[in-house]
Amino acid sequence: MPKPRVIYWFRTDLRLHDSPALKAALDLDPEAFWPIWTWDPHYVYRARVGPNRWQFLMDCQNDVSKSITKINKKSKLFLMRETPQTLFPKLFKAWKITHLVFEKDTDAYARDRDTAIMEAAKEAGVEVIVRSGRTLWDSDELVKKNHGKPTMSISQVQAAGPKVGPIPRPIPAPKSIPDPGETNLDFQQHQPEQTPDLNGTSRKKNDRSYESMAGPKGDFAVPTMEELGFPAATTQHRGGETIALKALDKIIANEKYTATFEKPNTAPTAFSPQSTTLLSPHLHFGSLSIREFYWRVQDVVDNFSGKASHPPVSLTGQLLFRDMYFGAQAVLGYSFGQTMYNSHCRLIPWHLPSKVDHTTKLVTGEYHIDSPQAEEWFQRWKNGMTGFPWIDALMRQLRQEGWIHHLGRHAVACFLTRGGCYISWERGAEVFEELLLDHEPACNVGNWQWLSCTAFFAQFFRCYSPIAFPQKWDKEGDFVRRYVPELGKLDKKYIYEPWKAPIADQKKAGVSVKGDGKVKEEGVYPKPMFDFAERRTICLDGMKNAYKVGLYGDNEKVVDGSWTTLFADGAEGLTKGKSFTDAMSAGGRKIRDDRDVSADDGAVAEDESGAAEKGGENKGGDKAKPGAKRKTTQGTLDGHVKRAKKK
Repeated sequence: MPKPRVIYWFRTDLRLHDSPALKAALDLDPEAFWPIWTWDPHYVYRARVGPNRWQFLMDCQNDVSKSITKINKKSKLFLMRETPQTLFPKLFKAWKITHLVFEKDTDAYARDRDTAIMEAAKEAGVEVIVRSGRTLWDSDELVKKNHGKPTMSISQVQAAGPKVGPIPRPIPAPKSIPDPGETNLDFQQHQPEQTPDLNGTSRKKNDRSYESMAGPKGDFAVPTMEELGFPAATTQHRGGETIALKALDKIIANEKYTATFEKPNTAPTAFSPQSTTLLSPHLHFGSLSIREFYWRVQDVVDNFSGKASHPPVSLTGQLLFRDMYFGAQAVLGYSFGQTMYNSHCRLIPWHLPSKVDHTTKLVTGEYHIDSPQAEEWFQRWKNGMTGFPWIDALMRQLRQEGWIHHLGRHAVACFLTRGGCYISWERGAEVFEELLLDHEPACNVGNWQWLSCTAFFAQFFRCYSPIAFPQKWDKEGDFVRRYVPELGKLDKKYIYEPWKAPIADQKKAGVSVKGDGKVKEEGVYPKPMFDFAERRTICLDGMKNAYKVGLYGDNEKVVDGSWTTLFADGAEGLTKGKSFTDAMSAGGRKIRDDRDVSADDGAVAEDESGAAEKGGENKGGDKAKPGAKRKTTQGTLDGHVKRAKKK
């Protein structure tokens, strides 16, 4: 019987250490073994990916390719520039493939893609082997143990996970890799459709990455930023398994930090270095195994002589949140990433809602501009020109470096949605999708739903003050000075409220606080785009009304647009009139300005004691709040926190 001829398809597992799928491929003892990557047009054109994440991906690809070559000089990562759905049927025949092996991916698009590939493999007589390795537990198996329902709380993950089985110990990297066979490409390359290109605005030149199947030199090399038409990355963070393992070693060497880590107690204002591990981008691209991370940390905790932290606030606890979001997405599929047709996402009448194709039940990638004022706020938020230095510093750090601290993400998300602008979480998720190095569809969507209190978390009355919250961590304002340099010389008394600085103080600091930030001027910082205390009250009223109405994205009234009849015309958001069309025609109406609001905006920081970040489920949920109806699978946080503190 002839020996296997195997393609190993790298995707979100760009590493050699602890790869169950790679081990399964090598255990076949193949006579020919091709490690490949398919340059999928879906991600090149249809997913929002900024230059920083492209560079991180290329770093990971080049690093794993070098590692393969170190083991076998005849091998490397063979990157082929064609959509996998059209490429694989041709490769199966040209290279006489017997087996295709890859790591399981439960992202909605990936499921569709992999189903098509497996059908093509079956027709070609190619055996497909799939192994889970992206999460602590196989997401589908986790869901089965959660009674077939989405995992909507940490307690559900903690209950269902052990029923799937113990988290396996990591396996070592291979010591040998077989030679590849011939790499002839005696077939026509299928050219992708390049429009629409969601990344077109980031490109300085046209994309040339599909000009030839094996790249411009015919050597299957990883594309360059220049080929993609992107400018150079601005982030200092680099990808690759080599870097990831060194970073993990450094963290593990600090036993106290590793064993006592508590996420809510890490400073969102820290930089050079940051206060958390910054390993999340490596987990996304698979340059670091999640099981390697888990067990290296857990072994330190088990042997620590002092008082160690525990999930969900500990390092291993952060991985449980990741599995939770992956489990939710595994059930809900495409609908998880949107409000409309999502059975577990609350309807809030946000400004700037997504356009939806009701034939496919999917968002189109465009949105309604119901309010020019809201659109202006969104653009100012997106570009770090809100006039609130803490928010602007975070958004500028995100755009420059591709990363911001967990609590920083909470602050900007709360500000955009329920704590300021009352703009759809889907707009914020799209910005994060483009800019984050560690963007994963499940985690990004899950976090935005959590922070907008549309799913996972229901305590909408906990808001972040853009003034009081950062003052707790950084009274001098060093973080703001780092990322909003125009305020670099301003007295610390005004660093979070520069509009209050007298003209003499502004002149002394070399800055003028004026204008709306639409046009950047040297030495000018914009005035705040609204009164935060006033907007907070308006948003809280809106959230109370929406919770009282109690609709979810799959409700008939939400789908047909008649939900507007359940809201008063004067309510915040798209509520005017008797239909969605009526509400849209009311675009640009004046925001209410007759609120009697306390000027004290420092008393409502969402994470006053860290409790709001500590995960878990309160089975009493939000029953204490009138009208705060919730799905039975959703929970809030306080109950678990109180139990954890008693231990």
